[in-house]
Amino acid sequence: MFAYYFNLALRSFRRNKVLTALMVLAIALGIGAAMTTLTVFHVLSGDPIPQKSDRLFYVQLDAESMQGYQPGEEPNTQLTRFDAEALLRDKRGLRQTMASGGNVVVDPNRAGQTPYLTDARYATADFFAMFDVPFLYGRAWTADEDETHARVAVISRELNDTIFGGGDSTGKILRIAPNDFRVVGVLDNWRPVPKFYDLYTGRYGVPEGVLLPFSTSRDLKLGTQGSTNCWGDSQGDSRSLNAPCAWVQYWVELESAGQADAYRNYLVNYSDQQRTAGRFERPSNVRLRNVMELLEFNRFVPGDVRLQVWLALGFLLVCLVNTVGLLLAKFLRRSGEIGVRRALGASRAEIFKQCLVEAGAIGLAGGTLGLGLALLGLWAVRHQPASYAKLAQLDAPMLLLTFVLAIVASLLAGLLPAWRAMQITPAVQLKTQ
Repeated sequence: MFAYYFNLALRSFRRNKVLTALMVLAIALGIGAAMTTLTVFHVLSGDPIPQKSDRLFYVQLDAESMQGYQPGEEPNTQLTRFDAEALLRDKRGLRQTMASGGNVVVDPNRAGQTPYLTDARYATADFFAMFDVPFLYGRAWTADEDETHARVAVISRELNDTIFGGGDSTGKILRIAPNDFRVVGVLDNWRPVPKFYDLYTGRYGVPEGVLLPFSTSRDLKLGTQGSTNCWGDSQGDSRSLNAPCAWVQYWVELESAGQADAYRNYLVNYSDQQRTAGRFERPSNVRLRNVMELLEFNRFVPGDVRLQVWLALGFLLVCLVNTVGLLLAKFLRRSGEIGVRRALGASRAEIFKQCLVEAGAIGLAGGTLGLGLALLGLWAVRHQPASYAKLAQLDAPMLLLTFVLAIVASLLAGLLPAWRAMQITPAVQLKTQ
């Protein structure tokens, strides 16, 4: 029966081409706008590491002085170097890493190429295993190399292509002026979206070109970048071990999400100990958020993207209201045809089904055209100067959602017109024929 009703719908399209085109265009415009903004929202709000996001936790402690203290306020978003190294030594998690963003000057040491500045990440050995960082060649550095302050480096695939021509460069020397580092690993393609492991150096940027042991970066006093919050007597080197400055990010991986409460208690006890020792002045105030909780708290999805989603959905609603009116006009113009079908034995339910199939066919056509408009909209987004612009790509789930949303929207729009059509009285219509 569905095939028969679908065939009737196609015949109706040919008889009322202008009206059908208006309905298809209304659905397409609404779907195109909605899917453009929903795709961007989907890309920016996704889970960047779904296989373990509930087991990776970001640590915050309140090490500041009492100046400006307000009970219950959010503690510093980063740790002091002293606290980060203390937590790292305790090893209370399955894995843990302290890290910071930086920038270094890479010297290609090749004719025709000049030194250039690139982003760097200073971290401890567990960084790679914690965040499931893939390797094209080689390996991560080890905890022993952390301890010995080894001059080793892991580089991105892009940097490897630029400096070493894309081959296996493990064991080769990378000159980070004025020091030499031995390459122990080359990353494969890796770009978590958003870049959740660092809140301060570009939420949707590409990962760093060079990764170095944190201890080595401090020995060589390599340049850092990102937020720094100092208090008290912070004169001198704000990156030194005892400086009262929060600038280090600290992550811990637990064996299960259920261990979070135990680790939180550990952080409270650590804060109490530091206050007893005179380092902390404020009451214990800790935060422990997993990846998705951290992204939600920091509202990683830009406000303008959220606003655009609501505006697009509102526009889709307006398009559906117009489609309701057009469907209503189309079905009621066929009152005589419907009356004859009812007189020949068709039930009201069958009339309702026929109208909904026709509405669904309009949605399918509108979804196909709307897909083209969405691809055009995403192309326009990718040419914007926003940091997330190049990520606006339609994937398979969003492709499927395009047609599901179009068909469901058209069926909803067809409910009232179909209900009105099935109320037509056959006797009245036959008298007028």
